[in-house]
Amino acid sequence: MKVWVLRHGEAQSRARSDAERELTAHGREEVLKSALQLTDKPVRRIIASPYVRAQQTAELVRQSLALDGSIVTAPWLTPESSPREVLAQLDKLGIDEVLLVSHQPLVGELIGVLAHGSPQQAEPMSTASLAELEGEFVVAGGMRLNSVRHV
Repeated sequence: MKVWVLRHGEAQSRARSDAERELTAHGREEVLKSALQLTDKPVRRIIASPYVRAQQTAELVRQSLALDGSIVTAPWLTPESSPREVLAQLDKLGIDEVLLVSHQPLVGELIGVLAHGSPQQAEPMSTASLAELEGEFVVAGGMRLNSVRHV
């Protein structure tokens, strides 16, 4: 099983609410660069935070990879979400190759939990950073961190 974790691209500094912040032009460029790393990868599903910048990031990746199907919006991928909740939700879904699009601090903590069993070993993730993890099961400490690419 493979899990890719992508932090959204650079977003506006201001909006009516944090959830409504959109990607900047630079953020869109960042996302497209990261999407290139997913070319020829077996991504079967994209699951994204409901926040606008994450939805925009996910859609840019979907278009770049010419993936069929819609993006799944998950309320358990917001910045304050628990990495353990993400693991539980992924276990329920049973998807073998999935791209998760979310935010800090969740993305860094999630990688820490998957690779090391602890959110205290969070992975630093810049905007549009992409991590690839692999393992037999999505369990705490049960996946190997294959790569982290920063743009």
